[in-house]
Amino acid sequence: MQENAHNSAKPSLRLIRRGFPDRPAYGTGVSEAILRRVATGELPDTIRIHRPARELAFSKQDRAAAGFEAAVAAARRSGFEPVVRLAGGRAAAFHEGTLAIAWSSAHERPVAGTHQRFEQLAEIVRGALAQLGVDARVGEVAGEYCPGAWSVNASGRKKLSGIGQRMIRGGAHLGSVVVVTDSRLLRAALEPVYAALELDWDPETTGSIEDEVAGIELDQVEAALVARLSESFELIEAELEPETLALAEELEPGHTPAR
Repeated sequence: MQENAHNSAKPSLRLIRRGFPDRPAYGTGVSEAILRRVATGELPDTIRIHRPARELAFSKQDRAAAGFEAAVAAARRSGFEPVVRLAGGRAAAFHEGTLAIAWSSAHERPVAGTHQRFEQLAEIVRGALAQLGVDARVGEVAGEYCPGAWSVNASGRKKLSGIGQRMIRGGAHLGSVVVVTDSRLLRAALEPVYAALELDWDPETTGSIEDEVAGIELDQVEAALVARLSESFELIEAELEPETLALAEELEPGHTPAR
């Protein structure tokens, strides 16, 4: 992370809120473009918190699976646009009731900070959810979709957020989905996809913040996440640059599964 002139000052972090709900593969291309430009020093460390539409994010591991084409077809039948995401793990779903986080940071030796970055974002999400009244904990729930040690759950029972990571020379990307509302829609989309990929999971472990705090809205969760980030960073609101958008155009095909 880039430090300010005084050691006591918070490190700065660019905050971008623009999403591309109608063009999810392009939106993923934007995240990759930011990562590449941060890694080469063209841009400062950047976090994007945005609101996606219905998309099914497959990993490169999913793409190599025998059932990938069937899983892509299942996603489309459910009304979820398939994309190939940056981070690892297994298939995860986004919809209008979720928040997406994409955080790119510059590192000379990104592998060395893998654990620290996972821990940092997991704690930011956990702390934000706790402030909203959720018994939020960090850790994998047995049987969860896209399992990971840095998932954020409710009371050790329901997965509410997952975190994945991608590293390239000079930088690292953290990707996360925070499920605010409509966990039933998420389960309905994931069930046929996981069946096609022949992955075992328990749909009952998939939850939302709304299941824990009645009446919660996206605005409240986004504000809590930003407030939590502000405790550690000087957030600088920013917009996407033409150079980033142009690079995303070039990268978009790599995130679009073949039909």
